[in-house]
Amino acid sequence: MDIARQLQEELQIELWQVEAVIQLIDEGNTIPFIARYRKEMHGSLDDEQLRNLSERLTYLRNLEDKKKQVLASIEEQGKLTEELKKQILAATTQVVVEDLYRPYRPKRRTRATIAKEKGLEGLANIIYMQLTNAPITEEAKAYVSEEKEVPTIEEAIKGAKDILAETISDEADYRMHIREMTMRDGVITSTAKDKEAKSVYEMYYSFEEKVSKIAGHRVLALNRGEKEKILTVKVEAPEEQILAYLEKHIIRKENPHTKDILKDTIADSYSRLIAPAIEREIRSDLTEKAEDGAIKVFGKNLEQLLMQPPIVGQVVLGWDPAFRTGCKLAVVDATGKVLDTTVIYPTEPQNKVEQAKKVVKELIAKYGITLISVGNGTASRESERIIVDMLKEIDKPVQYVIVNEAGASVYSASKLATEEFPNFDVGQRSAASIARRLQDPLAELVKIDPKSIGVGQYQHDMNQKKLSEALTGVVEGCVNKVGVDVNTASAPLLEYVSGTTKAIAKNIVAYREENGRFTNRKQLLKVAKLGPKAYEQCAGFLRIQEGDNPLDGTSVHPESYEAATKLLDKVRMQIQDIKGGVTGLNLLVRDKRKMAEELGIGEETLVDIMKELEKPGRDPRDEMPKPILRTDVLEMKDLKPGMILRGTVRNVIDFGAFVDIGVHQDGLVHISQFTDKKFIKHPLEVVSVGDVVEVKVMSVDLEKNRIQLTMKL
Repeated sequence: MDIARQLQEELQIELWQVEAVIQLIDEGNTIPFIARYRKEMHGSLDDEQLRNLSERLTYLRNLEDKKKQVLASIEEQGKLTEELKKQILAATTQVVVEDLYRPYRPKRRTRATIAKEKGLEGLANIIYMQLTNAPITEEAKAYVSEEKEVPTIEEAIKGAKDILAETISDEADYRMHIREMTMRDGVITSTAKDKEAKSVYEMYYSFEEKVSKIAGHRVLALNRGEKEKILTVKVEAPEEQILAYLEKHIIRKENPHTKDILKDTIADSYSRLIAPAIEREIRSDLTEKAEDGAIKVFGKNLEQLLMQPPIVGQVVLGWDPAFRTGCKLAVVDATGKVLDTTVIYPTEPQNKVEQAKKVVKELIAKYGITLISVGNGTASRESERIIVDMLKEIDKPVQYVIVNEAGASVYSASKLATEEFPNFDVGQRSAASIARRLQDPLAELVKIDPKSIGVGQYQHDMNQKKLSEALTGVVEGCVNKVGVDVNTASAPLLEYVSGTTKAIAKNIVAYREENGRFTNRKQLLKVAKLGPKAYEQCAGFLRIQEGDNPLDGTSVHPESYEAATKLLDKVRMQIQDIKGGVTGLNLLVRDKRKMAEELGIGEETLVDIMKELEKPGRDPRDEMPKPILRTDVLEMKDLKPGMILRGTVRNVIDFGAFVDIGVHQDGLVHISQFTDKKFIKHPLEVVSVGDVVEVKVMSVDLEKNRIQLTMKL
């Protein structure tokens, strides 16, 4: 297989682009580096296209390795024909390779191998060839042998049928065709093991849908219901069609002696050997596709969450709400440093509301707190009511935000949090994290395993390795898009920078602590284990503010410093002039192609350098919607159908989006309620996590804690 051509067809891009990316990957370049600093080589493919290409490249290379192993195994057995070799080499999936290899795969002892050991292969061939003029009972007499443990004619025929059933089952063409028929016309069904039992799977208690039409989130729900032993899930194939197809291909002669035996053998082969295997394969294929879809949605949600704009320049009070153990508070200054921590008990069972208000008012006065960041977990809304009451009692402008605290408890109990806050308990660490994730969501959330951030669906049921790799790629993409201040970044943030590792990240922090601030990018080469290749990959993403060279504070790569300096020279400017941003560069450089040639760089690189010089170290997160800051509270019972509210999208799933409208329960906008203007396949076409949207209340179910919303205003 020509892997480059296969990728070109799949990804619908040019062959030269595919070949360039393969070369760059093989040279050890990371996806963020290729996306940002090698645009001319691959024609400005974006991050997502490059990751897809990299994933498929790995799959296709593994497929080629599998083909080599299979061909070597069959050749060793002396059974490799030119036709079979051609079929294996042309296969485009692992499943097809497995189908072709099945007859030659070393088998454990089956009913068929036992029958072959008893010398019954000849009888099987007589039946299969359908040429005999004698009844099979007559033909079988020759195979009865006490010595070979074939005591009767019936035993001989039974053994021959076992050999034939396996032969039919091993035929690759039959399997491929039956798989296609089942995928096209099969139905997936589920029933309840106990129809009276109450569960979240009630809609699946008597469920059926075509295999070809079933949505990914339903596949994952059925899998989970089956795993929890609530549902029985089956794939019902078009059995009559399949048996008719097999009979047509196998019973080629009207021989009354063999016809019924063959019909019986075909039915046995299908029900005992083919159908269970095909069902497993189809369920596995549906699950894999559903997981890939869910991982994609999870990744998109995570990206939006990580790219939420930081709230800068404010002293924040982190509030980790709870009942019995009290609400943990942490005051964090504008740089993220924790100034104070305490515990208050305004909620059940203590109800020390006035005392709690007094403590918080004193903290606000002492530290100049302007914003309260409240976790959305247990006792969140009870805490919110107390905060709103208290804000009415003070004359300073203080606002609050409900933040998603998913993963805060995971972080606070981690080794990293223990190293960061050795003298704090888990509650204090959690409160500090809740404050900081408002100040800089990206820097704080990278400390938590992406799977624990809670913006996906069914994440615990998926292939964890695949999920981890995909989400790590998303975090890596976000960190490198934003860039990292090498003098303030934590080791967990630094380890996501292109070209670095856990060890290099720790060494950067150690070097900083030992030698003080980095003043230029070249000093990175003095960091242990950070060699020339790692430097090439990471230098452009690591920023140094107020250093020796203003270009070190931008995303201009050191390899382009000479070109950037020449460019400034041509427009009669100095390197120091870029500190506040160079305005009007586009007007000064009209002919970009000519300028790029003069500077000895590509046009895309020139455009990137110009953008960066106009706004040095710009933060792409500034273009994202800002969080909604609140000063008043709304209760679920206050909601009435028809009310129009502003809310923040908290999670996007296949069938809709959950929106925080300021009450304890997020409301659901179903996929059918986004727009009338066009048909949408997925909510991500319309909304993303972190978007601020206007919604109308459709219905409120206080008993079930459900709010139905619409964006059709």
